[in-house]
Amino acid sequence: MSHEGIRFISHEEARRAEQRDRALPSEAVTPSKISVDVTGGTGMTILWKDNHRSHWSFPFLRDACPCATCHEEREKTGRAPGEPKPAPQSAFPMYKEPVRPRKAEPIGRYAIKFHWNDGHESGIYAWDYLRRLDER
Repeated sequence: MSHEGIRFISHEEARRAEQRDRALPSEAVTPSKISVDVTGGTGMTILWKDNHRSHWSFPFLRDACPCATCHEEREKTGRAPGEPKPAPQSAFPMYKEPVRPRKAEPIGRYAIKFHWNDGHESGIYAWDYLRRLDER
């Protein structure tokens, strides 16, 4: 019997998929206040309408980019959103500028987009996606 096309997942993967797919109340995915500290580089904080407060560092958000390219790369390497890429092994590590956005802009009433200092800017971070990142 062939199992081609069938993918077996772990209990943990099934739990995460179930959590990801359940609907969140609108108050949980509607920001009442958003603070993006581009100048200080400390990250982004959202106070949601249900009074929950979320905070993410910029490196975490960059590593959690929801664009198709970043999502596929994470799936291939088995990294979770926000989990950094392993540092390359080298005798002399090169200085790397800390990750931060050069600019942040709202996308309608449902998301935010960052223009990262590494040139990447295709990820659109929907409020629902960000709230689910905080619940991990």
